[in-house]
Amino acid sequence: MDLVELAVKAKQGDEEAFVERMSVDKHKLYGIAYSYMLNQQDALDAVQETVSKVWAKRKSLKQPEYFTTWVIRILIRVCMDEQKKKRREVPTAASYMGYDAVLAPQSVDSDHKLDMEKRIRKLQPKYRMVIVLKYYRDLTIPDIAELMDKPEGTIRTWLHKGLKQMRTEMLDEEDQEEKERPWTEDRKVRKYV
Repeated sequence: MDLVELAVKAKQGDEEAFVERMSVDKHKLYGIAYSYMLNQQDALDAVQETVSKVWAKRKSLKQPEYFTTWVIRILIRVCMDEQKKKRREVPTAASYMGYDAVLAPQSVDSDHKLDMEKRIRKLQPKYRMVIVLKYYRDLTIPDIAELMDKPEGTIRTWLHKGLKQMRTEMLDEEDQEEKERPWTEDRKVRKYV
C-alpha cells in the first residue's frame, strides 16, 4: 500500500493505517521537534501531542498526498505553543540538571556541532526553522514554502538573512579570538608567550 492510500484510510478512521503512515515520518517529526524544543523529552512530548492532534483532526485533511506537510505544520504549531508556555515559566535548578546527554561533546566534531546549535538557537524562529528544514531535514525551498505557507521568495530571504547572521557572528568570534591570541613572529612582533 502506498503512502497516499494509507493517508486516505487513516482519514477514514483506520487506526492501523494511521499508525503505519505516522511511523513513516517519525524520524523527520522527531528531528523537527528536537530542533525547536532542544531536548529529547520535550521533543518526544511534542511529537506525542502532534500525533494525538493529527488523529483528532484527521477528517480535516483535504489532500491526502500532502499528509506529511499537514502533520509537520501541526507539529510546528505544537512546538511553538510549548515554547510560549516555557517562556512564561520560571526555570528551576532542577530543569538545568536534565541537560541532554545527546549534546555532550565527544569529539572536536561534536564541539563544532554544539557551536552551530548555539548559533542556530540565537536566530529568530522564522530563520531558525528555514535553516533547520533546509540543512538538517533536507527539504527544498518550494517544500519549505509550502510547509510554512509563505512565498518561495520570502523563504529564500529568510534563509539568506539567517545564514548572514550566523556568518557575521562567526567572523566576530574569530576576530575576538585573534585579539586574544599572543602575538607571534609571523605578525612581525616579538613573541611574548
